[in-house]
Amino acid sequence: MQPILEMRGITKTFPGVKALDNVSISVGYGEIHAVVGENGAGKSTLMKVLSGVYPHGSYEGSIRFEGEERSFRHIRDSEDLGIIIIHQELALVPLLSIAENIFLGNEVQTRGVINWPETYARTEELLARVGLKEAPRTLVTQLGAGKQQLVEIAKALSKRVKLLILDEPTSSLNETDSDALLDLLLEFKRKGISSILISHKLNEVSKVADKITVLRDGASISVADARARTVTEAEIIRDMVGRPLTDRFPPREAAIGPTVFEVRNWTAHHPIHIRRKVVDDVSFKVARGEVVGIAGLMGAGRTELAMSIFGRSYGEGISGEVLVGGEPADTSTVARAIRSGLCYVTEDRKTFGLVLDETIRRNIPLANLGGISSGGVIDDNEEMAVATRYRDRLRIKSTSVEQKTLNLSGGNQQKVVLSKWLYANPEVLILDEPTRGIDVGAKYEIYTIINELAASGKGVVFISSEMPELLGMCDRILVMSEGRFVGELAAADASQEKIMHMILNANGE
Repeated sequence: MQPILEMRGITKTFPGVKALDNVSISVGYGEIHAVVGENGAGKSTLMKVLSGVYPHGSYEGSIRFEGEERSFRHIRDSEDLGIIIIHQELALVPLLSIAENIFLGNEVQTRGVINWPETYARTEELLARVGLKEAPRTLVTQLGAGKQQLVEIAKALSKRVKLLILDEPTSSLNETDSDALLDLLLEFKRKGISSILISHKLNEVSKVADKITVLRDGASISVADARARTVTEAEIIRDMVGRPLTDRFPPREAAIGPTVFEVRNWTAHHPIHIRRKVVDDVSFKVARGEVVGIAGLMGAGRTELAMSIFGRSYGEGISGEVLVGGEPADTSTVARAIRSGLCYVTEDRKTFGLVLDETIRRNIPLANLGGISSGGVIDDNEEMAVATRYRDRLRIKSTSVEQKTLNLSGGNQQKVVLSKWLYANPEVLILDEPTRGIDVGAKYEIYTIINELAASGKGVVFISSEMPELLGMCDRILVMSEGRFVGELAAADASQEKIMHMILNANGE
């Protein structure tokens, strides 16, 4: 049977780098086709070629869709044919309703006037298809990340999608929401909708993919038919990184020292709904050389806890005490928190972690400008040396340190964020989803750096939605639910089942 999509010999070149080198991919009707590879392998570039973000004429090769040669000059051209891409960073307007977001730019109208009854009726139908029970008038800002992802998919369905492209759709979701999303893809498959899934979570790829294409350094390395045989994660990793990766987590012998970080009776309220506590009387300690994980479902309050501690970046009515090295620490502003020895690696690197329109060289020293300046004047040579050193240390893939962070892959952007905070030389690192959107090879490198920091006597707080990551990296795991800690497990005693049991018991399920 003729495939719904054929991309042949796609080559895309940017100044100084060939992002795609003669890449071909074929997707069948009603097929889930996974595209995997390390950060910078060319996955997102290939999808931007397909969707018209990079228009016809800016690349070499051909695209055939539903048996015909296609020349997409704008993203609207591909959408009109039913090719819909959902990017890793969701494109929803928080203060608009679900219905307004779904039909934004594609309004249901009669003679130029929006037909609201029809809009709401169609929204209800679309939400039912993706399993959402929220009212069409609900503001998107009131939804968690998992439900926002489903709104994006409902928006795609409103455009009569034939080929759905999902770029890291579960990177910000917990396991429950991730499973629900994957089940939805399987349901679409049964209805004949084709999907291209870009993901670093290989267990999810193995669960749903019919075919798996591996890209490495802009080239097609392998295509495996998962319907014909079992494709192992070890095989995928070998093709991705060019070598076997026998252990997902580097070995570490913890040398736990005295307490370096302590939080006492910490409470924070929602910035809009002031009466609602997002963090409720939380206390915990972290020792030197210790990696303490925080587990919990989406909305448990993990990020709110981290941001409220770090310079009161989130929340109102904040109270409690922070100690660093046994002494009270002033964390009332970001600058004071940094001076007190804290750093916070945000889960949202594009909004809070980087100055996207600036270069790697400009971003890396931002949290410690005093280290590259004298008398308030930045030393350009020292700035260049620092940026080059961290670019090499974290293996940031770029043309040079003068490349804008906007043009880096997601994983390499995250490495720039980590570099920024490593250069600040903190006593305590609060890492919020530090490996989100990063491939297995790069994850291992970051895990190694975290181990090195702990070995040097730093205290590490590790927030993650990936339980295997917490189990593989942490000395202790604190379990959070509805703004409170509901359990604590030593690494030797912890398991995914025990963590979920604590969460469900706390929720009364």
